[in-house]
Amino acid sequence: MAKIMEVIEYFDNTGNQLVHRVPEDGSGETKIGSQLVVRESQQAVFFRDGKAMDVFGAGRHTLTTMNLPILTGMLKGVFDGKSPFRVEVYFVNSKVFTDLKWGTSEPIPFRDSELQMIRLRSFGIYSTRVKDPQLFVNKMVGTQGLYTTEQIDGFLKNVIVSRLADYLGENYQTILDVAQHYDELGTGLKARLQEDFGKYGLEMVDLYISAITPPPEVQARMDERAGMAAVGDLNQYMKFKAANAMGDAAKQEGGAAGAGVGMGAGIGMGMMMPGMLQQAMASGPMAACPKCGTQNQTTAKFCSNCGGPMVVAPATTPCPKCGKPVASGSKFCNDCGAKLG
Repeated sequence: MAKIMEVIEYFDNTGNQLVHRVPEDGSGETKIGSQLVVRESQQAVFFRDGKAMDVFGAGRHTLTTMNLPILTGMLKGVFDGKSPFRVEVYFVNSKVFTDLKWGTSEPIPFRDSELQMIRLRSFGIYSTRVKDPQLFVNKMVGTQGLYTTEQIDGFLKNVIVSRLADYLGENYQTILDVAQHYDELGTGLKARLQEDFGKYGLEMVDLYISAITPPPEVQARMDERAGMAAVGDLNQYMKFKAANAMGDAAKQEGGAAGAGVGMGAGIGMGMMMPGMLQQAMASGPMAACPKCGTQNQTTAKFCSNCGGPMVVAPATTPCPKCGKPVASGSKFCNDCGAKLG
């Protein structure tokens, strides 16, 4: 004869079980007046003959005609309301399960307005809890004696990734705009997933996107684009590099004679360097070399023909009053204002 369960309870030592059934196999016997103990983080779904009769919250419950009117009504006429009956109780963990990870096992295609068709990978974390215990048991658990987060993890990951692909395609034109909108994307995706989770008695509590990454070759193109943006006007950048290379080359042994070789090697432009340098030299303000008269850019430090300095310091004389240098020919001192001459 089966033992009658006078006290029905379950304590989860691991904290990772979503649902635990008592008894784990088959069904047990209990009777009117038995005690059902439900802890704060639990809800108990009471089954008889494979049908959910009621859901109990935290506390000690005595099985009476008050809380089991349907069950008692069926038994009262035959067993005087005291005879045992066969039951199953599913203890559902109602805590929030956090730090659950999701990610794309395969890249998802995305039509980017600037980068064309690309394939994206993404990952993050989410948290969930059982919102409707009876619906969850009926839809997801069935008759299993034990149901853990690992058993539902794969299914929920696939749901998240599927909705992510839809949400990206509907709301973003290019992946370049996504990185600065992770919070908005996560919030919108979470709202989209609530209906999917709700169908199984679950609630999506939090959803965080850690990264959305394109393949390496697309990342390289994005880095190149960022580098060009950092440089700004490419023409002005090349002029700047050419002028600096000229100055550095003139400092090398051989002066102006080694300038061409020095510039080419310095900026690594090879055979393209002469044409680019000519374009750079031909445009922009020019100034004559004070030594040989050759036209050079005003930004040049040394002449491209003779290697002489482009800027000659003006002759100065000391101020008779304060001693500070004053340009020759000046009538007054720039520092103390004393009259000169």
